Amino acid sequence: MKVLRVRHGDATFYAQLSVEDSTVRCLDRALGLVDPLPLATVAVLPPVTPSKVVCAAGNFRSRLRELGRDATDAPLLFLKPPSAVIGSGQAIVQPRAATRLEAEAELAIVIGRLCRNVAPGDVAKHLFGYACAADVTAADLRTQDETLGRAKGFDTFAPIGPWIETGVEDASALGLRLLVNGRRVQDGNTGDMVVSPFALVSYVSTIMTLLPGDVILSGSPAGPGHIAPGDEVRIEIDGVGVLINTVRAEADAAPLQ
Repeated sequence: MKVLRVRHGDATFYAQLSVEDSTVRCLDRALGLVDPLPLATVAVLPPVTPSKVVCAAGNFRSRLRELGRDATDAPLLFLKPPSAVIGSGQAIVQPRAATRLEAEAELAIVIGRLCRNVAPGDVAKHLFGYACAADVTAADLRTQDETLGRAKGFDTFAPIGPWIETGVEDASALGLRLLVNGRRVQDGNTGDMVVSPFALVSYVSTIMTLLPGDVILSGSPAGPGHIAPGDEVRIEIDGVGVLINTVRAEADAAPLQ
């Protein structure tokens, strides 16, 4: 099932998308919206409003080889703020402070139920589903800082979407690709992960409580792509969806009055 987060009138809710007839069906019975709504009559929002986005760095063997690291080093965790999240069709903004951006294709794992110290075998019961994601980095700032908070944390640096797919049977064998302006930059498979999706959720849950709507970005294969204003960034994950975002430069700041 493909689940969108939408706004209709004054109400914001999750809805099941029917691709065949371009309609959505409200999943919140309390709203009383029984009949399908034409997709054109709702505003599609970013599919998640997480309290945190947890990212696993170096969780693909191909990426570790590229970095000259051993698999025993992975994964390293860092956080992106909720303000970094945007949906499909929204623009990645290159901040004035950065001169070089990179994007990486990642599988986003969306938490559905509160979990803490969850065993890998019980993870499925705590998931909402999966989405496509781009991990955007200000590459030039990453080399200046000891931590990743600034280089990874700008607004718009966590595109996620286009929906949450709840029907993925095996997230450990999904092809994923990054295309920039139609050119394939990354081509990998989640089977190359050092720590599988369920094991990763279990691991993170031993460190922090995961709340409904929280997102775990599960790492990226080799070859992050350079992106710049005017580019189209496309993330494809088999059985999950296609996430498309453009890139634009941050507008000049308004002069002080």
